[in-house]
Amino acid sequence: MKSFKGLFIFLLSFFLWSCQNKDQQAVEIAKPNIIVFYVDDLGYGDLSCYGASKVATPNVDKLAVNGLKLTDAHSTSATCTPSRYSLLTGEYAFRNNASILPGDAPLLISPDKPTLPKMLKKAGYQTAVIGKWHLGLGNGNINWTGEVKPGPLEIGFDYSFLLPSTGDRVPSVYLENHLVVGLAPDDSLNVSYEKKIGNRPTGKENPELLRYKADPQHSNSIINGISRIGFMAGGQSAEWVDEDFPNKFVERSKKFINAVDQSPFFLFFSFHDIHVPRLPMKQFKGKTDMGVRGDAILQMDWTVGQIMKILRDKGLEENTLVIFTSDNGPVINDGYSDESVRKLGDHDPNGGFSGGKYSALEAGTRVPTIISWPGKVHPSESEALFSQVDIFSSLAAMFGIALKADEAMDGQDLSGLISGKNRTGRETMIEESETLALRKGNWKYIRPFNKEKYPSWIEKTKNIDDGLSDAPQLYNLENDPFERLNIAESNMDRVQEMESLIVAIEKQKTRKL
Repeated sequence: MKSFKGLFIFLLSFFLWSCQNKDQQAVEIAKPNIIVFYVDDLGYGDLSCYGASKVATPNVDKLAVNGLKLTDAHSTSATCTPSRYSLLTGEYAFRNNASILPGDAPLLISPDKPTLPKMLKKAGYQTAVIGKWHLGLGNGNINWTGEVKPGPLEIGFDYSFLLPSTGDRVPSVYLENHLVVGLAPDDSLNVSYEKKIGNRPTGKENPELLRYKADPQHSNSIINGISRIGFMAGGQSAEWVDEDFPNKFVERSKKFINAVDQSPFFLFFSFHDIHVPRLPMKQFKGKTDMGVRGDAILQMDWTVGQIMKILRDKGLEENTLVIFTSDNGPVINDGYSDESVRKLGDHDPNGGFSGGKYSALEAGTRVPTIISWPGKVHPSESEALFSQVDIFSSLAAMFGIALKADEAMDGQDLSGLISGKNRTGRETMIEESETLALRKGNWKYIRPFNKEKYPSWIEKTKNIDDGLSDAPQLYNLENDPFERLNIAESNMDRVQEMESLIVAIEKQKTRKL
């Protein structure tokens, strides 16, 4: 009898353990896959779901129709490197003096730093970054012919397939994990941002070889008929063809998704589109009246559709959280004479807002942002204030990952907004450009900035409303959403209050718990 009772207890314990284990497995399987579509230089008004009438974006529109469309969501910075840094680290880029990097810059994010992919790996995710990187590589003296590291694999990604910096900078090769793709053993690759190396023609010396004329900064080594920033010697065996970017990125994404076994995945899909140089595939060239910039928007939308098709084919769409957004606001002329300005017509990439890429005004960071999660995020539109710096901490909260005080120190838990449980956004938020701006509700304060001390900046932004002034600026976006009337002089108490808030944020050393 005793042995029977003991056997019964054992079997009952085993049964309960099995049920508990199955429940745990069910929780693991129920975790959504996560894709962040990070478009480059896409403006608030560049999508048909945000009001564009000269270009149609049906695949992105579908995400918006079935998900949450945010109308006051922001990248942290008006330029790309700082925004990428903030998204992956959960902290403002000014804390690391992050700015637009040259193509041979060392890795900006320390391998010791907590990151979004590291956090997701703790939650059981397999992680990948595919597309434009522009966060630096190596330790400052890269051997492009050998292993290029540290890089994405050292900050939490399991797989990477990259443009090492940007499409308009050398080296114009793909990097898969630590190695340049397709580089022949006898084809040494070297890069310089200081002087010409090798015998490759340049845009300055051989303008007759160019498909598009370029400004002096973009007139160095010519690859695929386009002159780039910086000089590249060797590497002919590995040179990219710009028109291949979309298909290459989709192929590698499919390879990664197919390789994922039971665990969920995180894919940081970092577009090159619609950044310069704009060289859309043949099937999109000339398909809009807006020139190659409009064609590149179509190509971007097609790419989103291809990735979503991969999910549908594998039965994964219903359990995938998609965050679609842009690294900064739009720019039309950014170094190449590709007729984008002449053919813009009445299309407004800013969606009515002032500024654009590089600018302290709203269109510098206010970008289209859509959150889609079938069955979880219900179709709606929200004016909640949202920053990409919050993605890290919000996802950590969703998956019960406790963060230390020095992790994602500037992020706020907006998991309720992302998961569709509420519509609560931020109260305050930093916007970075060449100066710092602060949003507090509908109030916007921009710190003074003396442009006369930075002649190179004046030249770079001569065709752009950079929103900078040597006097403080204050706007009430509720009454003046396009920042036409600076009311700082008559509201100095509020100016001082908001300047004090920026100073307090600058002095902050840990995340507010």
